[in-house]
Amino acid sequence: MYRAWVGTWKPHRPRGPVMAQFTSPGPKYSIPGTTGYLKHDPTKKQAPAYTWGRAKPPAKEDCSPGPCYHVGSSMTRTGRHVAPGYTMCGRPKVTTEITPGPGDYSLEKSKNHIYKCAPAHSMSFRHETTDVDITPGPDAYTVPRVMGPNTAYTAASPCYSMKWRSKLGLCEEDLCKTPGPAAYRKTELDVYKTRAPKYTI
Repeated sequence: MYRAWVGTWKPHRPRGPVMAQFTSPGPKYSIPGTTGYLKHDPTKKQAPAYTWGRAKPPAKEDCSPGPCYHVGSSMTRTGRHVAPGYTMCGRPKVTTEITPGPGDYSLEKSKNHIYKCAPAHSMSFRHETTDVDITPGPDAYTVPRVMGPNTAYTAASPCYSMKWRSKLGLCEEDLCKTPGPAAYRKTELDVYKTRAPKYTI
């Protein structure tokens, strides 16, 4: 079958499966539409969509209490608007304070603050003299030292101190107070030598 020539082309066995050899469902699957906003083709540009709203429900019946409230004729939409009214009442109590009279002021002294005047001097008592014996004497001051350590303004020389003789290592030292050989712990050989191999059963 595959050896017959068809014109200048000779049929041959295909190397792999060909879709034409199998049955397909046909035009069962459709391309998504490009109109509307439901199931729109994602590869295409979508135009703005508008929806129609439902009609509003009818308004409920008026549930106001009716003309049971009495509104005055002077009440307007901006507030109460009436003519000015006056009332009769008693005289308020006025508290009278004690104020200075005309004789309490001295107008002569006020000219010194307004007009130029010559300098005036007044007489007063002598001030109390200060006691000169309160100052400290020469022995109240301490002159800083210039010798030894911690000097104030001079360079301090090196200082040495004398100390008693130490008894460590002398013949007077009591060797009985030193620890004996039994006071030290035994050091394992593996600490300072090569450790030997160990085996466990």
